[in-house]
Amino acid sequence: MNSVAQKISNPPKIQEFTMDLFGMTCANCGLRIEKGLANLEGVNEVRVNFARESVFLKTNEDVTEKDIIDQVNSLGYKASMHNPNQFSETEEKHKTYVRNLKIRFFLSAFFSLPLIYGMVMHFRFLNFLPMPHILMERWVQALFATPIQFVIGFPFYLSAYRALRNKTANMDVLVVLGTTAAYGYSLVGKDLYFETSAILITFILLGKWIEHIAKGKSSDGINALIKLRPETALVKHKDSWSVVPTEFLKVGDVIQVKAGEKFPVDGKIEDGESFADESMLTGESLPVDKKKGDMVLSGTINGSGTLLFRATRVGSQTTLSSIIKSVEDSLGTKAPLQRIADQISSYFVPVVVLISIFDFFVWYFLINPYIITSALETSIAILVIACPCALGLATPISLLVGTGRAAKKGILFRSADALESVAKVNLIAFDKTGTLTSGKPSVVDIAKDSQLSDEDFLTILQNIISIENSSDHPLAKAIVSYGKDNKIQTAGTTLTTSVIGGGIKTSIDGSYYFIGKQSLIESSGIVIGEFLLTTVSTWNKIGITPVFAGIQGKINTVLAFGIEDTVRPEAKTAIKELRSIGVEPMLLTGDTPSTAEKIAKQVDITNFHSSLLPTDKSNMIKSFMSSTVYTAMVGDGINDAPALATANVGIAMGTGSDVAIHTADVILVKGDIRRIVDMIRIGKDTVTNIRQNFIWALGYNLIGIPIAASGLLAPWVSGAAMAFSSVSVVANALRMNFKK
Repeated sequence: MNSVAQKISNPPKIQEFTMDLFGMTCANCGLRIEKGLANLEGVNEVRVNFARESVFLKTNEDVTEKDIIDQVNSLGYKASMHNPNQFSETEEKHKTYVRNLKIRFFLSAFFSLPLIYGMVMHFRFLNFLPMPHILMERWVQALFATPIQFVIGFPFYLSAYRALRNKTANMDVLVVLGTTAAYGYSLVGKDLYFETSAILITFILLGKWIEHIAKGKSSDGINALIKLRPETALVKHKDSWSVVPTEFLKVGDVIQVKAGEKFPVDGKIEDGESFADESMLTGESLPVDKKKGDMVLSGTINGSGTLLFRATRVGSQTTLSSIIKSVEDSLGTKAPLQRIADQISSYFVPVVVLISIFDFFVWYFLINPYIITSALETSIAILVIACPCALGLATPISLLVGTGRAAKKGILFRSADALESVAKVNLIAFDKTGTLTSGKPSVVDIAKDSQLSDEDFLTILQNIISIENSSDHPLAKAIVSYGKDNKIQTAGTTLTTSVIGGGIKTSIDGSYYFIGKQSLIESSGIVIGEFLLTTVSTWNKIGITPVFAGIQGKINTVLAFGIEDTVRPEAKTAIKELRSIGVEPMLLTGDTPSTAEKIAKQVDITNFHSSLLPTDKSNMIKSFMSSTVYTAMVGDGINDAPALATANVGIAMGTGSDVAIHTADVILVKGDIRRIVDMIRIGKDTVTNIRQNFIWALGYNLIGIPIAASGLLAPWVSGAAMAFSSVSVVANALRMNFKK
């Protein structure tokens, strides 16, 4: 077999890695890691997220965890494998980094105080304060400035060196150039600028410290999801119970959860009745009743009674873990706005250095000829105020907060692109079954002989429900559910005989029961009355499916159950709210025109299309999409997958098929379509917030650089403004958490 054929028959396996990063100081650091890892042989895709301080990679099977860590180390940073189950360990590493920043800031502030005191003594309104002349000695100032510059500030030098070695330039290059120029000139020049370099480093450390604290708070929503999972579970082993760490639970384990405790994994209840608070995962505020056979979700809270359930999904397969992974994956992707920021950042530092050099020569030769101090001050001020850190944070920090808000409401974005895209949606196409409707057939009407007494009708109804208990057919289940909902007592399950293609038959108390299609009843010699046939004909026209029940014996009669997939109670409200925010709804369904028209009227949709195949839906979506029409598709079934993939934004019901869920850009965990309105609002809020952040970030630079170049901005003031710009961007993003 030739090599090409071999590759086709044995394609290389693709691995995925998510790793935590340590030591990044600005967005350019993220770009440097991204480029460095992209150059590693076998790496197919790299996405660094500066705000989350993490990297996502897709590689060939030859690439190992050690290869990635070594490559990151060679770039001047540190990395470790991300493990959601060991969140506390990762959190502790980041806390250690923030703690080190805090220590460096206070040490820098301590050594800077004498230099600051000497500087403020030049202000006339403070000349009443005592001024020790020794503080003006060059060697004394050097004594205080040197540990700040070369010990506390050593990480800046190391980062700048590694950036330049890798043929890139980051914020630390600007910091090192500016502070070293001020420090070096103070050693050999006429004037002293030790306080300039010292105060700059102090302000930068303060800004980084505050920024990292704020970044930690911005991911509280996601961290809260991670912490929902209890650390241990009470597991049955033969006739005894033992406490087992949650990460060691297996499928099939029987677990006991008492009132007020959290479910450690997903499972099915085997014994007990209670209710569960699922609001933390689904956004549903009301408690959900739980009984034998019902599913429970990891991280949700058991209400009143003790429950025994059998684990069905554990570890990374649980609903909670999939939510966490979806959120983290979406944060690892880059929105189009972020790509613009990355491009600006990659050119920004070299341009600023050139502006600084040009400004130095303009001042030295033209504005203030041969006075190096003024030229040096302006060039240093430009280098410092032009830090691109705020620009790098502008997009990811807003996406982080927006995604966290959405996750709390049971809305999962598969990518950052999706979060940005939903803000543009102005047309939403809905599938019918399982989307606008519940996806579960229900009895909506019963037609019977008018001569049948209420007592006989109840007896027959009880018998029919007992018979249908033995069937797994969805229409039979609908009749059984009707009995439960109306609290109709039955004898349990009755033995029956199946009639292929027709239904089932049996005998109870000397009477024969035939339940199923009209043909089964008629072939059994039972005559269906004109009234019943007329009623059924009306049902058929409006999309109601009939199930006949013919009885022979003590009582001879025929009943018909009208069954249909009922509209979700929240559907009409959701459609109304969508229109209120300028989004036009549409119905696309494979059902008959009469059924489509009926559902459309019930939810107040005026534009609908029926009898569509999956490819028809997809083609219709294509025909709607244009520069002015941004289309979303909402569906839950395999037949919706092509349309979900075609639309600008595909939205899947979390209660739907795996194919639909994996194809979609957004998942509504609980399947509540009212969350679509929340989704669009969160998307619009996030995009608006990103644009505001760009204004903040670029505004500081566009306004600050000319002011600094004109000599009106002291270098230490530039440092304070630069630090404040990053804090402003983070604070503006966090503001979204307080929006309703």
